[in-house]
Amino acid sequence: MDCKTYEYKNIDDCSIMLDVYESGKSYSPAIVYIHGGGFILGSRKDINKEQVELYTNNGYTVISIDYRLAPRTKLASIIQDIKDAFEWIYDNASSVLSIDANKIAVIGSSAGGFLSLITGTFELKPNAIVSIYGYGDILSSWALNKSNFYLKRALVSKDEAYGSIAEEVISEGNNYRFLFYMYCRQSGNWVSEITGHNTLMQKKRIKDLCPISKVDTHYPPTLFIHGDKDEDVPYAQSEIMYAELKQEGLQSKLIKISGGIHEFEKNMTRNQVKKVYESILEFFKQHL
Repeated sequence: MDCKTYEYKNIDDCSIMLDVYESGKSYSPAIVYIHGGGFILGSRKDINKEQVELYTNNGYTVISIDYRLAPRTKLASIIQDIKDAFEWIYDNASSVLSIDANKIAVIGSSAGGFLSLITGTFELKPNAIVSIYGYGDILSSWALNKSNFYLKRALVSKDEAYGSIAEEVISEGNNYRFLFYMYCRQSGNWVSEITGHNTLMQKKRIKDLCPISKVDTHYPPTLFIHGDKDEDVPYAQSEIMYAELKQEGLQSKLIKISGGIHEFEKNMTRNQVKKVYESILEFFKQHL
């Protein structure tokens, strides 16, 4: 599938890119995709091409963005990358991208869901947000404690974990880096590794990075989608963030996927997944 690639930021000798999949229409609404990977692995290229086709066939330009990866880059700087990406997109909406700057949505899953939710707190915020098994709070026990799910797998040693990551600053990470993520979840030090903060002594700094602590009355309409059998990110994370938005009187909707596990949405042939994307398209149609 054809796409155009642009550098939106260069920092620490790291070129940070985004890919644009055009709808074929001038000044179309846009969907910004933020990949997951625990902030440690993945890239803009991970976007599901079937989903890209679904969006572009329905008249949306798709923009898939990279950001610098942990642990070399900490979460505050990753969030700054996302903010800078949005500023670049808005600045170049008409002249380069030929999109409508007044009709931009963001979607992401897992860590990409977290980063999608944080965009609702920016000054330049999207018109709508879709969080697929995302999370708004990394001070909860699921994030701070050792993961029972990952402890069922072969234990990753510290040497293996650190051997899987690069020393230099990078914005595209291969799947080998999953060893580091698994090590962090097995040892219970994931939050400290991605934030650079002590989870006992510096909770205020970590809280300030969480979307749930920054919700106000200007937060965009948000759609949460989460499987109730998610073994990595608990379904309760979407429930909690959804409840926070409802308490503020904001437009939000939560779709529970019965039996849904992490990455349930990857298989586009399943009727359950097709219905999810029908709901997403309806949500975008309503708010863009």
